Amino acid sequence: MTTPAYRDPSLPIEERVEDLLTRLTPEEKAGQLTQFFYLGDLGEVPEDLDVDSLPPEHRAYLDQPRMVEAAVRRGAAGSLLFVKDPSTANRLQRLAVDETAHGIPLIFGFDVIHGLRTIFPVPIALAASWCPATIERVQAVAAREARAAGIHWTFAPMIDIARDPRWGRIIEGAGEDPVLGAAVAAAQVRGFQGDLGAGRVLAGPKHLAGYGAARGGRDYDDAEISDSELWNVYLPPFRAAVAAGAGNIMSAYMDLNGVPASGNRWLLTEVLRDELGFEGFVVSDANAVRNLETQHFAQHQTDSAARAVTAGLDMEMTMFDPAFAHLPEAVAQGRLLEEHLDQAVRRVLTAKFRLGLFENPFTDEDQAAETLAEHREVARTAAERTMVLLKNAERTLPLQAGALTSIAVIGELADSKRDTLGPWVFAHDTAETVTILEGLRARLGDAAVQYAPGAGIPARTHPSMFDRMDPTVLETPDDHDDAAEIARAVELAAACDIAVVVVGQRQNQIGENASSAGLDLPGRQLEQLRRIVATGTPVVLVVMSGRPLDLRWADEHVPAIVQSWYPGTRGGDAVASVLLGDVSPAGRLPFTWPRHVGQVPMVYAHHRTFAPQDQDKRYWDEQESTPLYPFGHGLSYADITYSGLRLGRDTITVGDTTTVSVDVTNGSGRDAEDVVQLYVHQRYGTSSRPVRELKGFERVPVPAGETRTVTFELGPDQLRYWSAATRGPVQDATTVDVWVGGSSTAELSAVLEVKA
Repeated sequence: MTTPAYRDPSLPIEERVEDLLTRLTPEEKAGQLTQFFYLGDLGEVPEDLDVDSLPPEHRAYLDQPRMVEAAVRRGAAGSLLFVKDPSTANRLQRLAVDETAHGIPLIFGFDVIHGLRTIFPVPIALAASWCPATIERVQAVAAREARAAGIHWTFAPMIDIARDPRWGRIIEGAGEDPVLGAAVAAAQVRGFQGDLGAGRVLAGPKHLAGYGAARGGRDYDDAEISDSELWNVYLPPFRAAVAAGAGNIMSAYMDLNGVPASGNRWLLTEVLRDELGFEGFVVSDANAVRNLETQHFAQHQTDSAARAVTAGLDMEMTMFDPAFAHLPEAVAQGRLLEEHLDQAVRRVLTAKFRLGLFENPFTDEDQAAETLAEHREVARTAAERTMVLLKNAERTLPLQAGALTSIAVIGELADSKRDTLGPWVFAHDTAETVTILEGLRARLGDAAVQYAPGAGIPARTHPSMFDRMDPTVLETPDDHDDAAEIARAVELAAACDIAVVVVGQRQNQIGENASSAGLDLPGRQLEQLRRIVATGTPVVLVVMSGRPLDLRWADEHVPAIVQSWYPGTRGGDAVASVLLGDVSPAGRLPFTWPRHVGQVPMVYAHHRTFAPQDQDKRYWDEQESTPLYPFGHGLSYADITYSGLRLGRDTITVGDTTTVSVDVTNGSGRDAEDVVQLYVHQRYGTSSRPVRELKGFERVPVPAGETRTVTFELGPDQLRYWSAATRGPVQDATTVDVWVGGSSTAELSAVLEVKA
């Protein structure tokens, strides 16, 4: 019997794909384009689940795993999502390989967002490192653990620009700036995917496009984005991810300028493929194809499927009843061209061949159980590099361990393993997580560190499905007496040399379906902080959050504030290292930190108005309209200064490049790192430009007493922008202001003339 060409690994992938494509029926083609959630590997079904209260189409929840397995057997599924157990993956893979006509392997996807077994700092924290090398290393470790578990593809990185901190998914991205966002996106793609060799997974940047601009910061809401903002702000991270080789892109849920992203041919084909050069496959977000009907875009599910594929979407992610099951019907009715269907299948099969799944569809179950100790060290180092020192009056930090006999650690979050990890983790081992309390006790000894949980943080009113599946989610006990616990915390603080107070939000109070109408500290945390400060005991505030919170009172009354984010598996060790000076913090904010929610949205790269004398006053009742902390802000334990800013040439022509150099000096006796940032402003041109824009950055070590010279290039790649006046990219002959420093408020400046 002749071996089919698609089974011959010596042939080019393109030839193997075409041979297999000719053998598939329309139904089998639709199956390759269908990805099901697999709920059988998420955990036990909650006892309190009220099946009758579920929407009718979801009442099959309890039988969903068997439904999916039946679909795999008949070739109606090409991919599964949320299989985290390697033995389950192998069992399901055998159904596809052994029981279907062509033995096409499944591709297993998973949300490996910031780690699988080993959990790293949340993505917004990784962006705060301003260190692409660290980010790439972290995601390479995550990919290694994922591939060992039988996972081939991650739904990450999330590269949406987010300028409204009320939006819960700000935590998954890199903040507000397109240059930082592009660098972080490329680093994550390189880390996850590399050349798709051993220990690598397919990267899936998301969500194309503009999801971070959801109206009012409300998750899933529509987005209205000008062409200028779309091209200059929201698309650069996707361009960078594609250039880095991303094999998959996920489309967004929402309407973009009135057209749902998952049915938007201009976005998915003209922009993504024709302009950005993407050659991989596009997957929808969960149930987004079915929801084209919900969004009053498609007439029915057959129309939804046809319009999505015609637009350039290749795979549907769904939990039940896929719209793509109607694709054969859509072709038969003339709603969908068969060539469009074939092109989608071609892209998905190409990914499977690139991953080597036809030759190696199964995973080594023994290897999957191994988690290397070195991965934990990568987690600790990464967390140390993400910490942002927001305030440090009178050199309160670092703490001098030898001078302290007692430290009060206060706050539920200080000893919550699950919250230390942050959201979007599903295969973690909570038992090995090091909390802030544990990290300080390991560093200082149990006798010196005393603990009080203090004010309770109220649970979410509406827990998500994943909360129900995760028994380690922190719950405030029913018998928690806030008044009594706060009193105990205040009493403890008064009796100790110093109080480390940990405040913030629980991990499920941010993330998907966790947008917030306000930025206040939940519960009575602020009241408790006020009472602790009133004792006169020096206070260090550690903030555990993935968004800026209202810290106006704390900034005025607390001498030292550290943003720890959700620092991951070794987070407590990292916080201890920073508080005690084992490392000098060098994290920098990837977003503007507003004083209160009434200022939102607030970005550093805003445009100047016609009334420049009033730039800092926009509401008649606002006392202070500047941010609490600017974009790029972060302090150091070392004395870092900048000097000698110079241009390689202070006059260039359009299309030419010059250099910008600066000397960075550490005048202290402590080794440190610094994030050197380059900003520009174009004074006039085809379009008005923001008052400042980040155009380069570098995180550099600066040893004690030494000077380092940092040099950036400044040319067309940095000075070109998309203009609505020309409907395309332009670079102007103009005058450019240049600043270099440690944040977006950098004062060291020079002027560059760009001639025609």
